[in-house]
Amino acid sequence: MGHGHDHAVHGHADRRWLGLALGLIGAFMAAEVVVGIAARSLALLSDAAHMLTDAGAIVLALVAMRLAERPAKGGYTFGLKRAEILSAQANGLTMLLLAAWLAVEAVRRLIHPPAVEGGLVLVTALAGVVVNVAAAWAMSRANRSSLNIEGAFQHVLNDLYAFIATAVAGLIVVTTGFARADAIATLVVVALMVKAGIGLVRASGRIFLEAAPSGIDPPALGSRLAALPEVAAVHDLHVWEITSGQPALSAHVLVAEHGDCHAARVSIEELLRDEYRITHSTLQVDHAPQGAASATPCSTYSAN
Repeated sequence: MGHGHDHAVHGHADRRWLGLALGLIGAFMAAEVVVGIAARSLALLSDAAHMLTDAGAIVLALVAMRLAERPAKGGYTFGLKRAEILSAQANGLTMLLLAAWLAVEAVRRLIHPPAVEGGLVLVTALAGVVVNVAAAWAMSRANRSSLNIEGAFQHVLNDLYAFIATAVAGLIVVTTGFARADAIATLVVVALMVKAGIGLVRASGRIFLEAAPSGIDPPALGSRLAALPEVAAVHDLHVWEITSGQPALSAHVLVAEHGDCHAARVSIEELLRDEYRITHSTLQVDHAPQGAASATPCSTYSAN
């Protein structure tokens, strides 16, 4: 009960910080669209479009958090915890799609650069830096070990980089009249968006494909388990993540003929918890077969 209450408290705090960031971004985005159109700046409009995806990413993260908190029931034996991973993957994909559109527009403006109001671009971009620093700070206070929150945070962080690039472009336009700086700044933002988007899609894809969590080498883990006292062998070892930060494991453990199954299971659970942070494990523990005989069952045990 204590663990569930702690999760609920952290979830409430995370929603509060994300809500604050959403309010800051939404208010500034509306103003930026107006200024971007007036200044004829693709960099500003691309920032506004990116801020729209920021707002969408935060809303999606908030919805996913609500779904993930629902208790397991019916056919959903793990609840809806992977709703957060769906949210993270959607955030990564939207970043990649938006980056593709902005890249095409930026190249077009490099070839035929329009007149750009550098002063408006510079002032608006500097204001955007302040707003995004505040939003990024608010989101950094939430639990970023969640891939869902990290996805929304990456949106905001990349928008901060975008505003810095746009401010530099505005300054160049004001001081030199080089209008193509606006499109070049957009391409810099595109590169950052592609990097972050690919990272989110790859990380969420690993969870959907039930790959081993980053930092855990299954063969090495199996060798560690097999080397424990009483353990003769470990078979059918599977390690995956239910959702970000919640690794799980299942294995068939063979114990020596006269070994203590309970002691072996306790040793395995302690090692998994202390060294690998795995607290959800399902272990089938049997005595090792002698000669042609089959394994003698001890028990199947699930630790949560």
